[in-house]
Amino acid sequence: MQKKKWMRRWTVLLGAILLLTACRNNDTGISAGTQAQDGATGSKKEVHFTIAYATGDPATKQAIAATIKAFMNARPNIIIQDTSELSSSGYLDWLKIKDAVGEFPDLVEIRDTDAFASADKIVELPSDLLELFDTLPQVNGKVWNAPLFVSAPQGIIYSKQAYAHAGITRLPQTYGEFLDIQKKLRADGMTPLVVGGKDIFHIGFWVNKFLIDEVYAKDPDWNAKRTAREVSFTDEPVVQAMTDFKELFQTDINEGWLSTSDNQTASMLVSGQAVQLYSGTWMFTQIEEADPGFEYGFYALPDREGNRNVVGLPSPAGWSLSAETAEDPDKTEAIKEFIRFFFDPEPYSKFLASINGLPSTKEKVTYETGEQMQTALSLMADPDVTKSLMINNWWGDNLIPPDFRNWFYKLLQEMIIRDGDVTEYMKRADREYDRQVQDNQK
Repeated sequence: MQKKKWMRRWTVLLGAILLLTACRNNDTGISAGTQAQDGATGSKKEVHFTIAYATGDPATKQAIAATIKAFMNARPNIIIQDTSELSSSGYLDWLKIKDAVGEFPDLVEIRDTDAFASADKIVELPSDLLELFDTLPQVNGKVWNAPLFVSAPQGIIYSKQAYAHAGITRLPQTYGEFLDIQKKLRADGMTPLVVGGKDIFHIGFWVNKFLIDEVYAKDPDWNAKRTAREVSFTDEPVVQAMTDFKELFQTDINEGWLSTSDNQTASMLVSGQAVQLYSGTWMFTQIEEADPGFEYGFYALPDREGNRNVVGLPSPAGWSLSAETAEDPDKTEAIKEFIRFFFDPEPYSKFLASINGLPSTKEKVTYETGEQMQTALSLMADPDVTKSLMINNWWGDNLIPPDFRNWFYKLLQEMIIRDGDVTEYMKRADREYDRQVQDNQK
């Protein structure tokens, strides 16, 4: 993707951009050369830089904010302006808007690395930081990110009390047994599952659960084959995955799921408004904060054959320096200081404990974990559990068009609401995928 094309795709936002620009405070750009105090005090040069990260998950936002605060307490000459915003809109879209109005952050959590690297918006991770990490996936033969954590498995978080009340005495060994559990919960007058559909990323957990089971666990290169038009969304594995998705959503989830936000799901689970939540380990903290006495379990949801397939492969995502910032030596050194601090065992262990995350560093980092996190760690260590990625987290030849994920999720929402024919909706997915691939090649 060329730099000129990146900007051209966002001309449709001109009206909003002009409004945002007019309202923007002209004083947000503070020179990195500003002195903190009188030079006679011998204090270091005061340096300011901006930071941004995805904020859909409150626990992660709080954990990063706490690390930023601790760093500024330890390095009073470095001032970090957190520009992140809680929003239900896509993080990629938000970053593009920030770029279009001239507010692209200095240090930014990047998840769509190929797109931003191809647009010359970010630079390679400084070479003296590479030694901090264990596994660093490359895009176009280069490392662009300092990974915040290793991808953690997602699964069913459930109320132990509700399972016992419904007479459920063992965890499901196949997807069919899981559906039988849903019947028992409904028969007991309970809402089986809560979904935070107001936040588009949340339904992606379920979408990818079924795509991984039916597609990626068997063919990790499916995206590349789709781009080459060797496979189709109308092929049986994808149709089966999206049929399972549609049927589950039409039967077993909470009413009003489209207006339920992701950050409401923990409270709905602990209050008994629903029995189960399909999500990741970061939710454990939120659940325990909502009700410290709530008894819950966690398990990987098996497929029809009883195989367990989970998110768990490393992907090129994490802290990246903007290309513009890399030209400023003072900011670059300040950001490198922050990254080293972030991944230092003491603050990093606190960060990981807050989100129940898996460390990405070479140096061993440990923290106390509960029963649920131990299950997640066992899944990651089990060679019989297939590790995969979500549809938009693959890279290289398996990279999908950057705007396709959100479009696809919204298409599936419409399919459920309108009770649409799965195959017909997958034909639409094929057409849109090809259109976006062609647009990105121009």
